[in-house]
Amino acid sequence: MAIIYQATLTPSKPTLLGTWLDGQPWAGRGTDEILGAYRFDDPEGQVGVEVFLLRRGDRLLHVPLAYRGAPVPGQEDHLVGTTEHSVLGTRWVYDGTRDEVALACFRRALAGEQEQAELEIWEGDRRVDSRPQQVLVSREPGSGDGGTAPGRDGRVLIPHVLDGEPEGGPRLLARWGDEQAVVAALV
Repeated sequence: MAIIYQATLTPSKPTLLGTWLDGQPWAGRGTDEILGAYRFDDPEGQVGVEVFLLRRGDRLLHVPLAYRGAPVPGQEDHLVGTTEHSVLGTRWVYDGTRDEVALACFRRALAGEQEQAELEIWEGDRRVDSRPQQVLVSREPGSGDGGTAPGRDGRVLIPHVLDGEPEGGPRLLARWGDEQAVVAALV
């Protein structure tokens, strides 16, 4: 389960995302429209893994983020930015396509060993509600997969721009509203 605190973030997630995307050559230009998000649980409970689907101009983007309680040495090039969380304090936010914990979550999901996280709302130290999923993620066989479980040595492909379907073994399909896209594959 993903714990979502009733908290204030400064800067907000949309502001942090927009600022970072402005500096990414693959992100295009335009106004950001967040379509939804999904989360994975870190089994160690240390890293938050949240993935945004958004439109920016004519592009459909898939942006995994990893929220950490401390900076990761050697990963400065993959830092999206920092945000002040009113409950958890400073959070260092990294590009999830370059974060080992986020990549491990995707690898487990592609292996059928991890589902997306249930969303629980917490106030202080007690659960007060749950939140319905905006985006539903499911595993499907990919080209050449035959439905078998992938090995641990496969490379996880997580495209930022969803302009085609990645080829490969098992794939993750995200569905939101009337839309869907393949968001990850094991290659």
